[in-house]
Amino acid sequence: MTMFDLTGKTAIVTGGNGGIGFAMAAALAEAGAALALVARDAGKGEKAADMLCSRGSDAAFYAADVTDETSVRMTVDAVATRFGSVDILINNAGIAIRKRPEDYSLVEWHKVLDTNLTSAFLMCHAVYPHMREAGGGKIVNIGSIMSHLAAPFTVAYSASKGGLVQMTKALATAWATDNIQVNAILPGWIETDLTVAARAQVDGLHDNVMRRTPAKRWGAPEDFKGPVVFLSSSASNFVTGTQLLVDGGYSALA
Repeated sequence: MTMFDLTGKTAIVTGGNGGIGFAMAAALAEAGAALALVARDAGKGEKAADMLCSRGSDAAFYAADVTDETSVRMTVDAVATRFGSVDILINNAGIAIRKRPEDYSLVEWHKVLDTNLTSAFLMCHAVYPHMREAGGGKIVNIGSIMSHLAAPFTVAYSASKGGLVQMTKALATAWATDNIQVNAILPGWIETDLTVAARAQVDGLHDNVMRRTPAKRWGAPEDFKGPVVFLSSSASNFVTGTQLLVDGGYSALA
């Protein structure tokens, strides 16, 4: 369907060099978008960009610190110069430090908040003038079911992802008249490198997820392909300020 066609569009995906981020980048590329992958790990990032290019896509990797304003602005401007526009932003970069709150240090708190929340604000702030000049754009912030739920080991993560949802709503109201739609995708428990570590750190996590999830499976990065293309395309032009749960029904249970 033409409403899902992203030909001629340029998308930035932070943390797009692996896991959910790469799956979303691949989906946008399959829909016709040019891709700018932004992350810290240059080796992994170049490999991911090369993989997209080998499939016939126009893709490039940019090594950047998304928690640093100067690095973010230089990267966004470089993408706009290289591709001619910035039409789509996927804020996917994120980390988790799993500890009980009394064991958290202030340094760890700031590291999670800066990576998960402040980086998204900086990226949105940097792309805004490019999108406004182009007559519109799409921003998708990757939150978490922990935006609404919580666990003893998610104090900073839940705070950052909850803040991301509220930021999404606020930006959506601020930029609606600029034809910029801002939405969030909230993943549930997904099979990634991060959750492999979580299962090693949290006793009984796998069994608890399987028991609670109505779909009776963990999610896969490929489960995000459809949602991200929808929220990045003209099919969602009257959808803004929303949160799309992709969790197999996990959060639907009381």
